Amino acid sequence: MADQTATRRPPTALWAAAAVACVLAAVPLLYLVVRIAGAGGDQIAEALLRPRVPELVGNSLLLAGAVTAAAVVIGVPGAWLLSRVALPARPVWAALAALPLAVPSYLAAYGWLAALPQMQGFWASWFVLTCVCVPYVTLPTAAAMRSASTRFDDLARTLGRPPAAAFFAGTWPQIAPAVSVGALLTFLYTLSDFGGVALFRFPVLTTAIHQAFGASFDRDYALVLSSVLVLIALVVVVAEQLLRRRAAVPASTGARSAPIRLRALLPAGLAVLALPAILAAGVPSVILVARALDASSLRAFDPSEFASALIGTLSLAGAGAVIAVLLALPVGAIVARYRGRGVRAAEVAALLPLGIPGVVVGLSLVSFSLTVVPWWYQSALVLAFGYGVMFLPKALGGVRSAIAQVPPSLEDLSRTLGRTAMATWWQVTVRLARPGVLAAALLVAVTAMKELPATLLLRPTGTDTLATELWSRTDVAAYGAAAPYALALLAVACVPAFLLSRDREPEDV
Repeated sequence: MADQTATRRPPTALWAAAAVACVLAAVPLLYLVVRIAGAGGDQIAEALLRPRVPELVGNSLLLAGAVTAAAVVIGVPGAWLLSRVALPARPVWAALAALPLAVPSYLAAYGWLAALPQMQGFWASWFVLTCVCVPYVTLPTAAAMRSASTRFDDLARTLGRPPAAAFFAGTWPQIAPAVSVGALLTFLYTLSDFGGVALFRFPVLTTAIHQAFGASFDRDYALVLSSVLVLIALVVVVAEQLLRRRAAVPASTGARSAPIRLRALLPAGLAVLALPAILAAGVPSVILVARALDASSLRAFDPSEFASALIGTLSLAGAGAVIAVLLALPVGAIVARYRGRGVRAAEVAALLPLGIPGVVVGLSLVSFSLTVVPWWYQSALVLAFGYGVMFLPKALGGVRSAIAQVPPSLEDLSRTLGRTAMATWWQVTVRLARPGVLAAALLVAVTAMKELPATLLLRPTGTDTLATELWSRTDVAAYGAAAPYALALLAVACVPAFLLSRDREPEDV
């Protein structure tokens, strides 16, 4: 039935909505293209031929590849534990697995630097970013593994294969697309990260871009580096898309074996789930509490500034999540239900913003608001829209999966009862996909709370968030004064992270 749906043409209104979403998502990319075109060939060649460019590209690729590989190595076993093993207090472990989602890289880096000031360079960046990014692989893989059949594993075991070989023969082909999506999100997040690598002083493309943009006389160099970063993201997105579409996923029969009991190995398994949360959130939290309780920190704390930053964080992140989901709904619908070059192009266009540096998104929306909608300039709406564009790829993954799980036969039945295609999509498809859509909104909200570079550029005058207050204090090494904001950011972001883990977690078997 899904294949029959895929051969049809999407409703015109749905295509139009998806096209509008893709155009809006492409605003930062269009800004970059226009600025690069105006720079001139000589300036572009001069920027690309600078001796430091290969080092920056190599460092960025090395860090993103290493973090992605480590996240997959840790995240897939974690997903297996959550979905296939009989765990005591399973919801607790599911919440721990999702907890690093609430931790910005710069917050974790700040906590570790406060404890170990000598942490610097590649290994420090790899360590912190790996701990932060593991849930991007664990959560979607666990969801796919829970719906995957164990029939193929059991068949492989009867043919004499050991457990690991049986898993890769039976379960792996079913969960490979989910692992691929998680790896893509991890790679793009690491590629575009700024705060963590900046604090650890590891030179990558994003840190060089921020430094060049900070020096107003070197904007062309910053734009060229941004283009290189976007090109890398484009290649990775297209490659992941091709690999995922070529993967042959066997149909699931729904048959599942009883949960596995690890017995003596259970403590080691639980450590796999707990360590990323402990290292990303636990250790920094202990350091933050000690700093926050320092007498000088208590004297410097301003309750009114704190309350204003908290309200700004919640309202802006919530608005950004709504915009991201509204943009992702039409794109997710055509990607989940239809095939063709236009559909693939729409998916690539919607995924690219995750690879664009936040500072480029911020500058593009400043330019866009001044030239197209000047009444938007320096408004909270521009910042919320920036969140929606930047995190559209994260919303798209959840929306696409949720819509794909709605049986097309229900849509056909709705059409036979006289509903139009758009009415069917809104009243049937979206309504049944609502849990997955809400999960996508939660993921965007928790990510928007942590966003820093675009927030620094787009926030209205007098508006602060927990992230900007934290950064302004860590930037001047006022670690004690930053501690209350860091703790609040962690506590606030933990709420949607916990709800996200609970939404994905089925009842124990």
